[in-house]
Amino acid sequence: MTDRSDRSFSGPDEEIMQATYRALREHGYADLTIKRIAEEYGKSTAAIHYHYDTKEALLVAFLDYLLERFVDSIHEVETTDPDERLNLLLDELLVAPKENRDLSVALLEMRSQAPYKEAFSDRFQQNDEYIRYMIKAVINHGIDEGEFEDVDAEHVTHALMTIVDGARTRSVVLGEGELETAREAASEYVDAMLR
Repeated sequence: MTDRSDRSFSGPDEEIMQATYRALREHGYADLTIKRIAEEYGKSTAAIHYHYDTKEALLVAFLDYLLERFVDSIHEVETTDPDERLNLLLDELLVAPKENRDLSVALLEMRSQAPYKEAFSDRFQQNDEYIRYMIKAVINHGIDEGEFEDVDAEHVTHALMTIVDGARTRSVVLGEGELETAREAASEYVDAMLR
């Protein structure tokens, strides 16, 4: 697994990340500018450039920020029960995005830039590796505890991530009903493979 960024977000960085979040939701990736982020931030573009030299550097930091928030949300889960934990992970991946459709659209736009922007590619790959690591760890824990069938955890994780990735893309293109369908499909797959 690739190590997460060691960057810490506090003070101005946190405020800029929140402003970037709002600007991305409102304008999308294609129409995002430092000026629009600065307007959301309530300060000048120079204040943004003091912290980030370019829009790309800011967006790379934003991807780190999103991963950090995702990791924090997973670490807040208090249960160690593998079944409950897997369900909560799948909810985080397939139910929570409904609340932020505009952000999902912007992130898909950013993903489309990954083949051309190595820093984006690195961050999306890091995010994917972390999520796969978490799912696989939960499955292996469930196998060790006797709650799940003794399966190839890597294979099951890969299949679940295929459902998640496909659903995220389809939900942006076709609507949020795709996330609900994928969540049901993921549950059916987990039942068939692990129980």
